Amino acid sequence: MGCHRMQKIGKERRLRLALACGTAAIALLAPMGALAQDSGEATRLEEIQVEQGNGGETRKTGVEPVRGVVAKSTRSGSKSATALTAIPQSVTVVGRQQMEMQSPQKVDEALRYAPGVNPSTYGTDADTDWVFIRGFQADQSGVFLDGLSFYQTGFGTFLMDPFFLERIEVVKGPSSALYGGGNPGGFLNYVSKRPGERHRYIETGINSFGNGYLAADIGDELQDGFSYRLNGKVSGGGWETDQSEDLRGAIAPSFKWEPDDATSLTVLASLSRTDLVHTSTGFLPYEGTVVPNAAGYKIPRDFFYGDKDVEQYDRTQAMIGYEFSHTFDNDWTVRQNLRYGTVSLQEDGLYSNGVFTGTTLQRYRWAHDTKVNTFTVDNQLEGTFETGALEHTLLLGADYRWYRHGASTFFDASADAASWPGTTPSIDILNPIYGGAFGPPALGPENKTTLSQFGIYAQDQVRLGGWLATLNGRYDFVSRKLDPVNIERTDGEFSGRAGIAYEFANGLTPYLSYSTSFNPSPSDNGATVPSQRALLDAETGQQWEAGIKYAPTWFDGLFTAAVFDLTKQNVAVAAPDLANLWLKAPLGEVNIKGIELGAQANLDNGFKIIGGLTYLDAKVTKAGPTAAAGTTPVQIPDLTASLWLDYAVESGSLEGLSGGVGVRYLGESFADAENKFVVPDATVVDAAIRYNKDNWSVALNVSNLFDKEYVASCQGVSSCGYGAGRTFMLKASTSW
Repeated sequence: MGCHRMQKIGKERRLRLALACGTAAIALLAPMGALAQDSGEATRLEEIQVEQGNGGETRKTGVEPVRGVVAKSTRSGSKSATALTAIPQSVTVVGRQQMEMQSPQKVDEALRYAPGVNPSTYGTDADTDWVFIRGFQADQSGVFLDGLSFYQTGFGTFLMDPFFLERIEVVKGPSSALYGGGNPGGFLNYVSKRPGERHRYIETGINSFGNGYLAADIGDELQDGFSYRLNGKVSGGGWETDQSEDLRGAIAPSFKWEPDDATSLTVLASLSRTDLVHTSTGFLPYEGTVVPNAAGYKIPRDFFYGDKDVEQYDRTQAMIGYEFSHTFDNDWTVRQNLRYGTVSLQEDGLYSNGVFTGTTLQRYRWAHDTKVNTFTVDNQLEGTFETGALEHTLLLGADYRWYRHGASTFFDASADAASWPGTTPSIDILNPIYGGAFGPPALGPENKTTLSQFGIYAQDQVRLGGWLATLNGRYDFVSRKLDPVNIERTDGEFSGRAGIAYEFANGLTPYLSYSTSFNPSPSDNGATVPSQRALLDAETGQQWEAGIKYAPTWFDGLFTAAVFDLTKQNVAVAAPDLANLWLKAPLGEVNIKGIELGAQANLDNGFKIIGGLTYLDAKVTKAGPTAAAGTTPVQIPDLTASLWLDYAVESGSLEGLSGGVGVRYLGESFADAENKFVVPDATVVDAAIRYNKDNWSVALNVSNLFDKEYVASCQGVSSCGYGAGRTFMLKASTSW
């Protein structure tokens, strides 16, 4: 397909100089250690009483709650309660109050102001949270819930609503040394709301597309150490795309038993149902979205290219698990976290195939019946001891992950495709005709993918005065199997992390780390000769990171700066084969050098600040079948930046009034492997105004205030996605 407009980039990038300067700055800070006071207890997090949650939750925990927009500690970066400043990697935490301020209705919307994260990569999507971290896709193999893997492949995905989460934690860079197989760019850890004390909270809202919801968060303490919490939400209505709609319901009961100060058992469960008609802002051609096609037409952002006579999306998702911990008299603690989850998804719909001629958009039909079962368990032993002047926090663990994905699929290409034609009719964007003689899809035989991973790991956090060293080592046994073709592969993988930091008494902590990762691919090489068919090699990754974290002693804030050099081998990308559209091929090797800045602060007089900036220089360093060395992979913007300013009136006649304004910048990215076509940059403005009186609250949030029309990214010249347009969200809540 010839292109109407071709754009090229001739801009010279100067990242190497910036990396050198950043590293030199950290080196210059090191001698200051002689002048700093000993801050040896800064990251030793004791069991404390805290207040958190919508109505406030008092519970014993090793992790401090997010106060306003500033988090102090996490378990995600080390599996041990550790101050964010002591983790030798960049970590960003989106807390409950930030989510309430910005009113996200999907997880990827909640990550719009997280540095290093590029969410909603395919634009508006009602059934998937698309997330890239440091240039690599994380939504398949980089998602965890309460520290346990949400590994997923294809359409066998798990979805979480932000209302059910206390916080979302983003750990940047490889983390296989703790968690096993995963995305080298980083991972998300969703932290569920938990029982603690009394909760009485109800919230309702509706957006400008007529999509409304009602949610409740109820909990209390009972006798004999028991407490419970019940979260529920029902929602439904329209979406940005014409004719799209959904109906959803979810419930998440949990209870905790603490018979004494040393023992705790928390049971967490959830059940959700989703029925929707797809949005259709993705999988569109470059010519027709980024630029007009040869006939001068662009596809409207709200154009519905599906058909309600075909559309089906029925999802049932269920999970149950527990977290158990016991601390012995010698202060050593054992923990076991376990979860079983299942997804059943039946889907049928029409999609754009990326060919747009005149006013006619070609389509294909895709249907599947997918079932997923997953089981994960993590066993840990943690304790502290001393060897001379060295203080150790030692973590030993063994975990197991099992995942089975079964899918029966159907594909029918466009009736007017130039090659490999099918029976699916095209649609005219100016005169769409819906309805037709669509029969039931003839689903093929079920294909099964099974993955199991058993890993043993150790971590030692060693302190000597203000110095802190973090050492991690892990070995995994990974087994993969594809049926009915009966392909199996077993691998053993070692991964590690080593980091060193120095904590100054003024809150400044420079650090340096090296970490590795691996990610077993569920895809095969698609060889037609049975004896030559095999599973792809696991993706591997390595990262050097140097940075500075600053937690001021004179106000509540956290400021971070990092430079990193991240390399990923055996990158699996879509194979260029029309007859095998969902097969993967190894791209080769990709290197990303970057700079990342982050800021969160609770200032005096009601001000709050959330800011971030990320610069990425991504290059293919070893050529593969789909890209040449020296090119930049698609969907990786060179620069992203965001800033959110929030202010609350704390006294006077306007007390209770608050509001915020945010600006998000999405830099240029490429739409093709040859780097001939560019997706332009875009700047989006968000705003919010809120009023609280007694136990009542009302808020109006507007995302993309000026209704900027832009393309979020293109996976290729035939697969681009519009960014979300202007959306108003009006909500009200009460607690008692």
